[in-house]
Amino acid sequence: QVQLAESGGGLVQAGGSLRLSCAASGRTFTMYAMGWFRQAPGKEREFVGRIGWSVNSINYADSVKGRFTISRDKAKNTMSLQMNSLKPEDTAVYYCAVQSALGTWNVWGQGTQVTVSS
Repeated sequence: QVQLAESGGGLVQAGGSLRLSCAASGRTFTMYAMGWFRQAPGKEREFVGRIGWSVNSINYADSVKGRFTISRDKAKNTMSLQMNSLKPEDTAVYYCAVQSALGTWNVWGQGTQVTVSS
């Protein structure tokens, strides 16, 4: 099994930046991809972005394209989310997750709060 731990959330003003990190441990060789999701109060959890673990392919939700950047460090088993030009609507709990080769997101971190004030 893989374990995930997020860090880096906090409070920032609109237009500011934050960087989230996710550290993976355990059976990391089973990871096919890692990704970020977020859930705002009263809303469904939504996809933010994804990065392949063996192949460096990256996908983003349209809502964050051009503002957020995902990267990974395979040697350290970490993934990061650089968030720039933050908007109040980016306020949410952000989760990192692992995608299996079957396509399922089957491991989740505990989440980290990001709050963007207007």
